[in-house]
Amino acid sequence: MTSNQPATATATAAATATDGGGAKTHGGTLGLGQGTALYIGSVLGTGILVLPGLAAAAAGPASILAVAAVLVLSIPLAGTFAALAARYPDAGGVASFVRRALGGTAARMTGYWFYFGVCVGAPVLAILGGEYVVAVLGVDRSAVPIIGFAVFVPPFIANWFGVRVAGWVQFVLTGLLLAVVVGVVAVTFPAVETSNFQPFLPNGWTGVGLAISLFVWAFAGWEVGTHIAGEFKNPRRTIPLATGIAIVVVGAGYLALQFVTVAVLGDRAGDGQAPLVDLVETTMPGVGPVLIAIVAAIVTFGVMNAYLPAFGKLGAALGRDGDLPRFFAKGAADGEIPRRALALTGVLITVYFGLMLLNDLDLTGFILIHTSNMVAIYALGMLAATLLLRRWSLGWWLAVVATIMTAGLLVLAWANLVVPLVLAVAAVIVSLVRRVRRGGSGRADASSDASSIAAPSERATAGNLDTRRASRGATRSPDAAASRGATRSPGAAASRGATRSPGARGAARSPDVTVLAGATSATPAAASATPEETE
Repeated sequence: MTSNQPATATATAAATATDGGGAKTHGGTLGLGQGTALYIGSVLGTGILVLPGLAAAAAGPASILAVAAVLVLSIPLAGTFAALAARYPDAGGVASFVRRALGGTAARMTGYWFYFGVCVGAPVLAILGGEYVVAVLGVDRSAVPIIGFAVFVPPFIANWFGVRVAGWVQFVLTGLLLAVVVGVVAVTFPAVETSNFQPFLPNGWTGVGLAISLFVWAFAGWEVGTHIAGEFKNPRRTIPLATGIAIVVVGAGYLALQFVTVAVLGDRAGDGQAPLVDLVETTMPGVGPVLIAIVAAIVTFGVMNAYLPAFGKLGAALGRDGDLPRFFAKGAADGEIPRRALALTGVLITVYFGLMLLNDLDLTGFILIHTSNMVAIYALGMLAATLLLRRWSLGWWLAVVATIMTAGLLVLAWANLVVPLVLAVAAVIVSLVRRVRRGGSGRADASSDASSIAAPSERATAGNLDTRRASRGATRSPDAAASRGATRSPGAAASRGATRSPGARGAARSPDVTVLAGATSATPAAASATPEETE
């Protein structure tokens, strides 16, 4: 079954390679510093430009509680993604986790939601950055599209040369971003007035709820690292550490900015379009606009640089799994550069950018498309996590809490789920077409489940779910049937006697016998997938 799948077998051999201790090894180059920078850059993004002021306007001093609440709520989500990415590093990201737990069609939905739905947020980010630069520099608003489109060029160039280059670029950008955040807090802290904390709840708890809903946008982005998990040198160790550090840094950054926004600006916090400018102007008049324009550029470049490798790797994984044309599969393996998928991502972003221009840069609808797809991805991803992670483990409990949270978000977003539903229907149609092309046999394409390959130790940690599936698939295979038939034949006794010979021990290591044993170290996991598990 594997003899006519050389590409898949090669990918499998690379994916299942282990070091001396049995841990899965990868061809990635990202270390803890670069990985942490990518996580921080994807979360501590454009939110710092506008959300502190908006939250203060909604809840007053109690907006600090809103930030703290969202930070606490984001821990289960971030922790669950870290646990999954560390155990199952694959370019498909959340779609790969869903494939393992819920099958190919659900995975295809997840992949389409991220690649075609979440991708809408990329030009939104660019336009937001352009609007901010234009506002603080006093440039004519007609320059917004030019500045916004120019935002894409540096991140694309960095990622064209691979995630190693992009990782170092992100390391520098995140360092600059953190320096700016620390600088803003430091220069404005002398202007803090304790009287601005009274009354603490000017708009009641309803205002706190509104501020929480605003900051959910700020703390999104933890799923980005799942798509580049295979680019880490040691995913199982590095990803949890990078996530933990990022949670602390991002939380401290947002809390500090919210504190000085309330303590310095008071009732004026939500009056201006650029609250950071208002903050800096209190102690550094005349310097604020230039400084904040630099902040806006750094933030926009940093977030785009963090998301582009995720889109590129996912696009390549979709091509590898047959959900996009196979042409885009190149670059899906660890250490490879998905240039074809990056080019497709650039085309998508350009199309969305053009649609925004036709819509007079009204971003509301595009933001709703982005957030509704994110909620759908989180819901399926967390459900998959409860099935994949070892029951009663810390990761499993985090997944349970996150599943309940995302279910609530799904209910809140029901009115904006049209685009996710359309993409889900498209995924179902693709599944039906693939089944028809296979002549109705439902046989899985061996490469379609390449993303679900993991080292034996990882499968054991996940509750041996894949081993059970492989065993079920093996019992249905023609080879298994032949084996059962052989036990009933007159030559069965001779066969049993032959198993005691030295040659039989060598035969036991052959690929066919390995398949019958349910092992996957020498053959693709897809070879044992059932139609139900694949589609």
